[in-house]
Parts: sequence; C-alpha cells; structure tokens
Amino acid sequence: MPSNTLNIAVFASGGGSNFQAIHDACVKGTIPGRISLVVASSAKAGVLERAARHNIPSRICNISDDAMQIMEGYEVDIVVLAGYMRLIPEHVVTAFKDRMLNVHPSLLPAFGGKGMYGTRVHEAVVRHGVKVTGATIHLVDNAYDSGPIVLQEAIPVESHETPDDIAARVLEVEHRIYPEAVRLLAEKRLHREGRRVHILPKTSAS
Repeated sequence: MPSNTLNIAVFASGGGSNFQAIHDACVKGTIPGRISLVVASSAKAGVLERAARHNIPSRICNISDDAMQIMEGYEVDIVVLAGYMRLIPEHVVTAFKDRMLNVHPSLLPAFGGKGMYGTRVHEAVVRHGVKVTGATIHLVDNAYDSGPIVLQEAIPVESHETPDDIAARVLEVEHRIYPEAVRLLAEKRLHREGRRVHILPKTSAS
C-alpha cells in the first residue's frame, strides 16, 4: 500500500451496504485510500461480517466508549458515517473537522434531524406526498443531519410507491454518490465556505 494512501474509518450500525460500496471503490482505485477500521454500534451490526470477509479490523463502540481512543493506532485520516445511529461526540467532530462525512436518505434539509432515519424517512416522504426525494452526503457537525451539503441526487416519487420501494431506489443513489463524495474528500477537492461546499477542479496532484 503506498505510503500516501489515506486511512478511512467507517462507522455503521446496520448491514453496511454503503461500507461495501466505498470499499469496492477503494479496491478499484477510484478512491485513493483504504478502509483501515470499521466501528459498529452493536455486535449485531451486519457490517462486522462484511469487515471480517475483507480482513478489515473492527471495533464495537458502546455509548461509554471514546471514539478517539478506538481510532488510535489506525492513523485515521477520514471518518465516514454509513448509517451510524449515534450522535458523534463534539470533540471527535472537532478533531475531524471537514474530514467527516455522513449520508442521509432524503434531500436535506427535508426529512432530517433526530429520530429521522431509515424507514421513518421514507414513510414521511410518502405521508407528505412530495414529488421528489433522494440522498444527501454532508459534512458532519454537532447536530443530526445539519452539516454543509457536499452532494445530492434526486429521484422522482411515483404515487403508487411504498416506503420500501423508495428506500430501495434511494439506496442505489447512496451507493453511487457516497463513494464519489469520499473520493472528492480524499483528493482534497472539497472547499467549504460557511455552509457552502465547493468542488475544486481535479489537478495533477489530486
């Protein structure tokens, strides 16, 4: 592994399909980095099995654990939240300012915030009768789903669709745009000004 390869920590609470999408992009060389650590919120998280299959170290982060201590020794450069159901402590957010990403299954700021995750989001989309939804990748700050937006992609909502139908299509979007956002961050092509995130052009050094 080249010495300049970035180390990525993935935090997840579920099956880890976004972990898989990002790992695949790393293996292909699309992302100039590797996942060096997986942190799960529970021993039951399916992401742990995925990490084991790829020989990636994993840790379980209980509510009393210090995420910074867990990451010690892994030389983590970037943190990626992939369906992690806990609020990241403020000191961790500060340590990884503008180097921590999260994915949300709606077009933020719509249908975000505490308690809005997974099926709850898609049920709200159907209940409100919106015409478009999608996925958002954003930088992490000290509140749920409130950080500056990096990438978004919209999909139309058809009147006959169920929350499960929408969830499946939104997940496809996540698997496409999350690795792209990680790549841009790894290439140092994200420039934040207040709440706006600008994507810088690719250079020979990127």
